[in-house]
Amino acid sequence: MEAKKLNVAVVGVGKMGLVHASIFNTLPNVKLVALCDTSTLIRKFCKKLLSGVQIIDNIAKMSDLDLDIVCVTTPIPSHYSIIKSLYSTKKAPNIFVEKTLSSYYSDSEKLVELAQNSGRVNMVGYMKRFAVTFNKAKELLEHGAIGSMYSFEAHAYSSDFFGLSNPSQKSSSRGGVLSDLGSHVIDLSLWFFGDLCVQPNQIIAGDIQNTVQFKVKNGASVEGIFNMSWIKDGYHVPEFGLMIKGSKGKILVDDDVVKLEPESGKSIQWHRHDLSDNVGFLLGAPEYFREDAYFVDSILNKANVEPSFATASKVDYVIGAVIEGAEKNE
Repeated sequence: MEAKKLNVAVVGVGKMGLVHASIFNTLPNVKLVALCDTSTLIRKFCKKLLSGVQIIDNIAKMSDLDLDIVCVTTPIPSHYSIIKSLYSTKKAPNIFVEKTLSSYYSDSEKLVELAQNSGRVNMVGYMKRFAVTFNKAKELLEHGAIGSMYSFEAHAYSSDFFGLSNPSQKSSSRGGVLSDLGSHVIDLSLWFFGDLCVQPNQIIAGDIQNTVQFKVKNGASVEGIFNMSWIKDGYHVPEFGLMIKGSKGKILVDDDVVKLEPESGKSIQWHRHDLSDNVGFLLGAPEYFREDAYFVDSILNKANVEPSFATASKVDYVIGAVIEGAEKNE
């Protein structure tokens, strides 16, 4: 007898909502049963496009759908209220939410507690953890390829709002460069180096909405510096990268390549195509398929998930510390 499929609903049918809905619908153990969006135009489009999927305008209407998974891809400021409401239902679903977990660390703490009390699987969509290049860099670090780490530089750049006379007016709806673009390299750095302490007197922000630089340290006194901007010329596609220095050399990694530069011996580099960057269904980037498949497998196998709400809340803590430090330095 065929095993019951996991029923999934997606809340927020923008670009990321369509990406996740499409990927979930290709996985063998999942059935897409509902899409939820407040836009009348989007709901009409979805009804024409999809048959056999319920199109609803309010998450309250999900209570009778016997859902196993809810994927939240709405704007960041709405995450807290939506997730809190989902956990208040009689049968709380497993929840996947696009980054960041919420707008404020204090709200993220509350969601972590709700998630732990629910006993369900929870995950935040930091898909760069599922990129083959960053996984290769993680592997090299864990095998001591550059010895003892002592510093790193991380960057997140795009030209999304470059050249606008008042970029903040356009960019504010996306939550600011820290939460939108920069959160990915903060999460990667937490994954690589452990908890990070923001140095409050080492924060430079011409306009923290659009460009920011700050320094951190971890518990082993590894020093790091972050540079983030979405008003940087020449980055039509967002770029995320790190340079990590150790006692025996350094590692440079971005979305496309990993380069190991030992102090002795030849440099070695791996491109994405060298690292088996293949997935069962390609939409957007291979990382999206991997994270959705991993989330579903974790539910089926009752396994722990990373980044969980608890792990992802540490990104929100760093973001909050940077914003607070920048305001004090004004």
